[in-house]
Amino acid sequence: MLSYSISLQNCIGAIDGTHVPITISGEKAAPFRNRKGTLSHNVMVVCDFDLNFTFISCGWEGSATDAKVLRSALNSGFHVPPGKFYLVDGGYANTPYFLAPYRGVRYHLKEFARGRRRPQNHRELFNLRHAVLRNHVERGLGILKKRFPILKVGTHHRIENQVKLPAAAAILHNIIRSEKGDECWLDNQPNNIPVMNFVDLPDSDIPQNHQINHEGDNLRDAIAHQMWADYQHA
Repeated sequence: MLSYSISLQNCIGAIDGTHVPITISGEKAAPFRNRKGTLSHNVMVVCDFDLNFTFISCGWEGSATDAKVLRSALNSGFHVPPGKFYLVDGGYANTPYFLAPYRGVRYHLKEFARGRRRPQNHRELFNLRHAVLRNHVERGLGILKKRFPILKVGTHHRIENQVKLPAAAAILHNIIRSEKGDECWLDNQPNNIPVMNFVDLPDSDIPQNHQINHEGDNLRDAIAHQMWADYQHA
C-alpha cells in the first residue's frame, strides 16, 4: 500500500477538516460564521490511500476548530485500531494515534520542489513523506467537491438535511470508486453552478498550540530517525 517507507506501515489513512457552506437564519448564524466571515459547517473526513472515505463527521459550526471536531468524533464512535495511526496537519495535536508534521520545518511539497533541494535531516525527510501521504485526503476532497459542486454553495434545504449532504456525497463517491468510475471526465464537465455562487471558505485550520504529547513526539522521532537511517544507506 505505502511505497515510501516501512516506518509508516502502521499508517492507515489521513484526516482533514473541510468547510461546506450552510444557509441558516440570522439568529442562529453566529456560531456557523467561520474566520473568513462566511457561513459554513466544519466537516471532518478520514480518507484511506485508495481515496475512499472511511469516516465523516458533519454538522459542526464553522467556528469550531478541526481539533474540536476530532475530539467529538472520538467521543461518538470513531476509533483508531491498536498500533495504528492517521496523518494529520498542524491543526491537530501530535499523538501516537494522530501524527502531525514537525513545526517550523519545510513541509509543503512545493517547498521541496524548488531547486530540487533534497531533505537535509530526519525532520525534513519525515515532513516530506508525511506531506506526500497526507496529500491523499486533499486529493479525495478535491475530487469530492468537483464531482458534487453542491458542496461549494449554500442551499435552502432544511438545516438537518444540509448537514447530511457531505456524508451522502462521500457515500456516492465511494460507490463510484468501487465500480471503477472514470474520474477523467470530471475535467471536461461544464460548471452547472456559476463560480460566482461558490462561497469563500477557509482552506485549512490555523495551526494550534496544543499541549505537548511526549508519547506522540517520541513515536514521530523514532519513525523519522529510522527513515533517515534508511535514506542515508539507500
